[in-house]
Amino acid sequence: MNILLITAITAITQALIFYTIGVWAEHRAKVLKWSHFVLFLIGFIGDCSGTMAMSMMAKQSAKITGYSIMSLHGITGALAIVLMLIHIIWALIVLIKDNKEAKERFHKFSLIVWAVWLIPYFIGMFMGMGI
Repeated sequence: MNILLITAITAITQALIFYTIGVWAEHRAKVLKWSHFVLFLIGFIGDCSGTMAMSMMAKQSAKITGYSIMSLHGITGALAIVLMLIHIIWALIVLIKDNKEAKERFHKFSLIVWAVWLIPYFIGMFMGMGI
């Protein structure tokens, strides 16, 4: 198996684990905490790392096959990364301002971003399985 593929799969799986734990821990706590922010950040870094590795593989494949790398997976993946970045920045702002109401409402946005993030995750998984 290609080392780049192993790196990408490992990083994306790490992103899934940390981001999911962060989102659901925050949802259960019903208030945003710094520990949730750290989990979101680790998940985001893993997703970016895995996406970079996958992009490198896709560009190599596109040179060989002539296919475009902009697919449903690529578009939803880019959207998910942008939403995750907005999510992390907003979480940081809410935590720094220490607004109780904002910290208590934040988990609703977290669930939406997480659900959107799962779309490219599962598309990529199914593509890898040849489904």
